[in-house]
Amino acid sequence: MNLRRVLAVAVAAAVTTPAALAVTAPAHALTPSVIRAAEQPTYDELRKAAEEAEKAYDEAVSAKAAVLAALEADDSPLKDAKVAAQKAAKDAADAVTAAEQKVEDAQDALDKAATETEKTEAQKALDEAKGALEKAVEAKTEADEEAEAAEDAYSDERVALTRDYEKAKTAVTSAETAMKNAAAALKGAEESVREEGLTTLAHGLPSKVVAGTTFDFTVEVTNGTERTLTVDPLVLVSATAYKDNPVTVQWSNGSGWHTLDSGTQHVDRIETMKPGATSDVQLRVKFDAKAKGGDAIALFAADAFDEYNPSILGPMKRYDFEVLPAGSKPGEVEDAKPGTPDADDQRPGAEDGKGEGGGKQPQGDAAEAGTGSDTEGNLASTGASSDPAQIALASAVALALGAGAVFVVRRRKAAGN
Repeated sequence: MNLRRVLAVAVAAAVTTPAALAVTAPAHALTPSVIRAAEQPTYDELRKAAEEAEKAYDEAVSAKAAVLAALEADDSPLKDAKVAAQKAAKDAADAVTAAEQKVEDAQDALDKAATETEKTEAQKALDEAKGALEKAVEAKTEADEEAEAAEDAYSDERVALTRDYEKAKTAVTSAETAMKNAAAALKGAEESVREEGLTTLAHGLPSKVVAGTTFDFTVEVTNGTERTLTVDPLVLVSATAYKDNPVTVQWSNGSGWHTLDSGTQHVDRIETMKPGATSDVQLRVKFDAKAKGGDAIALFAADAFDEYNPSILGPMKRYDFEVLPAGSKPGEVEDAKPGTPDADDQRPGAEDGKGEGGGKQPQGDAAEAGTGSDTEGNLASTGASSDPAQIALASAVALALGAGAVFVVRRRKAAGN
């Protein structure tokens, strides 16, 4: 393993903040003009940046562990080379000592020689001993130099590893900060945004319906925002406190009628809605002929997303109407009028009033309950009903609507992975 290379890569990855993290403010706090600015990261860019930051953190942690392991193991080849060089230097020193002893012995033999022949042989032995000593001294000098170089190389490596470990710790800290910043930016982008301009308005929804009959109407979805959106129109129709809701809701996209899945409450997606665009959703509703008469409720809203936010919520419209027993004569029937449905809007984030479009619509006084809308279909302020049946109906609607909204948010997140 090339620890230097691993560390260099990890440090570079850890300390380089992805370009998408340049804007750290949550997307829901930005104005549309800022959101469209070139420097504003898209949701996909933020998600990718968070993934890369997490990967960089993991690499930095691995690099730190590798350097620490190398320090603790202390099994570098340079250490083996140092030990071998030190042994060679000791052997050379021992060889010099032995050579010195031979010179001393040869000198003693020369001093004791009596004849010319003995003196000649002793001198020859002394000269050879001195030659051997000279070579031993040279070998010792070379061995000492090699031992010193090996020691320096080993020491330099240990110092470098220690420095690398300090760099690795710094890289982990930097990578952790970058990862947390990236996660925070992504979380901010995932928070639900309120867009008051993303509206729904029912046309042709009667104020009275007879059980067993079918009625068609449309819901007009308008993108009154400055964003180009992908929109999931949300529809929920329910009757008062039935054990099994006797209502069937269908929608048409021009290729026949499709029964609304009660698990999602979303009809066919509108893939692209430019600012100012409108689209009509064709709906058909039928209450079972066995349904008893009573109050009913219809809720409409537009859930949407764009490249910057995965969850954009338009205000919800609530329509109260009456279900008459089968065979009843409804008489002259007007269109149902919208009221303010804030208490029924259980979509994630809807209760917070987040986003650029403003917060919740104010609730009116109890005396104002039941008021409708103006000729433009704008919401009127309404209070909470004290009718137990209405309370039960609103609670059932809230639970079902919340489940559907959670489903679609999860679906979008899964699609983005």
